[in-house]
Amino acid sequence: MPLKIAIVGRPNVGKSTLFNRLAGRKLAIVDDLPGVTRDRKFASGRLGDVDLELIDTAGFEDVTDESLEARMRQQTELAVEEADLILFVMDSREGVAPMDEVFGELLRKSSKPVILLANKAEGRQGDDGTLDAFRLGFGEPIPVSAEHGEGMADLYAEVVRLFPEAGEDEDDGSIKPVQLAIVGRPNAGKSTLVNRLIGEDRLLTGPEAGITRDSIPVDWTWDDRAIRLVDTAGLRRKAKVQEKLERLSTQDTIRAITFAEVVLLVMDATHPLEIQDLQIADLVEREGRALVFVLAKWDLVEDPQIRLKELEEEVSRKLPQVRGAPMIALSAETGRNLDRLMPAVFKAHDDWSTKVKTRDLNDWLAMAVQRHPPPAVNGRRVRPKYITQTKARPPTFVLFASRASTLPDSYRRYLIHSIRESFDLPGVPVRLTVKSGANPYAEGESRSPGPSRTAPRKAKPKAASSKPGAKKPLGAKAGKPVKAGKPSRPSKSSGFGGAKARPTRARPVSGRKTPSKPSTRKS
Repeated sequence: MPLKIAIVGRPNVGKSTLFNRLAGRKLAIVDDLPGVTRDRKFASGRLGDVDLELIDTAGFEDVTDESLEARMRQQTELAVEEADLILFVMDSREGVAPMDEVFGELLRKSSKPVILLANKAEGRQGDDGTLDAFRLGFGEPIPVSAEHGEGMADLYAEVVRLFPEAGEDEDDGSIKPVQLAIVGRPNAGKSTLVNRLIGEDRLLTGPEAGITRDSIPVDWTWDDRAIRLVDTAGLRRKAKVQEKLERLSTQDTIRAITFAEVVLLVMDATHPLEIQDLQIADLVEREGRALVFVLAKWDLVEDPQIRLKELEEEVSRKLPQVRGAPMIALSAETGRNLDRLMPAVFKAHDDWSTKVKTRDLNDWLAMAVQRHPPPAVNGRRVRPKYITQTKARPPTFVLFASRASTLPDSYRRYLIHSIRESFDLPGVPVRLTVKSGANPYAEGESRSPGPSRTAPRKAKPKAASSKPGAKKPLGAKAGKPVKAGKPSRPSKSSGFGGAKARPTRARPVSGRKTPSKPSTRKS
């Protein structure tokens, strides 16, 4: 089993930078502004030959009221309770701060092994702060630089000393979980939905908009199937995103959509399908991910049945590219209709992973062309010949047809909608590529679709016959081939001694003489 490590400390000491260093990639948002991290963020990492399960936490604040900082402190305390090892990070350039001493007292009460790290110790700027860290009472601090990777060997040696069995590899044979991203506008109820699904207060929630900043993955099991829920920051219109931190959160959300398999678009049921919701749905379709619409806060809607039907018709009209995508109306606060969500998610995932037989595809193609033949472009009709599926997730098809480059986009959309209806793939993003096969009888034709041009070839001269008994042309010497050239004009001489040829009269067809013209000479 991986060693579970919690990285804790006061704000802005480099916890997220160390988290990214041990994880091997930039997963947590890092900025000079204190208090960037708010939720617990989990990731797999590796230190030498030791597999790690890392927990990044928010900066510790000594508050116990109902504020956001107090809720962040509760998340940090939960991380300390479930971890096997604590990495206590302090800033070696600033030395020991009063908040470090308060947090040190809290860690001593947890009875968990603690390794004290003096971060930002590159060069000699952190020597004084490293020596000052002895008074925290956690033994000799390890000077490290999370930004530049210094001190990782000393950290590895201390981890192996505390956990000698940590270097042993164990294959648990786990199945790859289904990646499920939850996206939407700010304050739409995404984090509340995740907490209701997993049955615990795993993520920070509250009336404030924009609480979530990082993409927070949460591993979960539903009906013996592994799922990784990814809660994301709310997406606002691009014109309203001005701060650097919000731009980083937006990029992290788009990255979560890219790596997801199914995307839940959570909308506030009191004002759904706004312009930003439509743009997010279009982004999910362009990324080729399965989409499920979620109407949160459904307990605040009057006439729910009529309203749901109106919203389904509005989605079909405004987003025809995802027509038929499931729409689930629920309330994460009360749990109403929550049992309908996961069956719809796995139905969308199964449709997204569909593989259609080639024979069925070509039978469908013949029916679709017979029902609605392709239009004629420039007086010549496009003739579909053959179709096959090249990949799934999303379903991708290749259609071979004559004059593929001239096939109108309207007919391509007709084929895509017909595929969804015929093979029961509602709302699934379908990719259709039209190609034109090369003509084997056209000399020099390119195999790429579209018209091609080839350079004219020079005609080869015919070789003289070498068969015995074949007559050689006049004037040809033995052993020398006759040069092929332009045909010459008929010469006035016959070729024998240069004498001029006499004009000859045409012989009559029969043996009788032809009558001559009467002479006009005067006697």
